[in-house]
Amino acid sequence: MASMSGGNAIRGSRVGAGPMGEAERGEAAPRRTVSYWCASGHETRPSFAEEPGLVVPEEWDCPRCGLPAGQDKDNPPEPPRNEPYKTHLAYVKERRSDTDGAAILDEALGTLRDRGLIQ
Repeated sequence: MASMSGGNAIRGSRVGAGPMGEAERGEAAPRRTVSYWCASGHETRPSFAEEPGLVVPEEWDCPRCGLPAGQDKDNPPEPPRNEPYKTHLAYVKERRSDTDGAAILDEALGTLRDRGLIQ
């Protein structure tokens, strides 16, 4: 079995590659750091480029808990209310009363009886 430790290959690089630095990427844009706080008290500090006309968002998602975060530490945004999953039947019952449902059922059963599909 041949040994793999010998050789002089440089792995993970290409010929002529040098260190990546400011000289090759260009100058970094001026940055502005903004603090955001969520209802759990976490602080997030994303940075934004200082560009004319750039609007910093009023809210930012907290990377720790996922809640919305705002710039006012003492008054963070309220957590969103999660509505429970509703079935199709639950939505129908919100729109129709029991009396309406019984009338619709009677009409549908009458149509099926007229066609001879049920007795």
